[in-house]
Amino acid sequence: MTTLTDSEVPTKGARWAGYLLTALVAAFLTFDATIKLMVIQPVVDSFARLGLPADLPRTIGALEAALVIVYLVPRTAVLGGILLTGYLGGAIMCHVRVGDPMFSHILFPVYLGIVLWAGLYLRVIRVRHLIPVRPI
Repeated sequence: MTTLTDSEVPTKGARWAGYLLTALVAAFLTFDATIKLMVIQPVVDSFARLGLPADLPRTIGALEAALVIVYLVPRTAVLGGILLTGYLGGAIMCHVRVGDPMFSHILFPVYLGIVLWAGLYLRVIRVRHLIPVRPI
């Protein structure tokens, strides 16, 4: 393992901004997983509108909750980000298939994915090495 130079270590402000963005994504996805696990009527209606089987909400909710946990554990945060990106891609596909509105339904998972990766980028130095952003 190599040691990081001062220029490679995220600043305290960047780390806290990353934690805040991570918390926002985790809070939203936890809420979403919870309502799927509870199988409330809006979830049943949404699954029917999307053409998904009525017995699937609990399975998808459990998967989503597990992925959020993997995302929140520091040692597995990047893996969680990758897996949640795939999960959000599936959500995009479901909305495209039924012809939902672009900016409110189809692109919402994209917005969430951007915030998810911004949080990782700000707090995890390995992500900065994988996705180098250089000033113009």
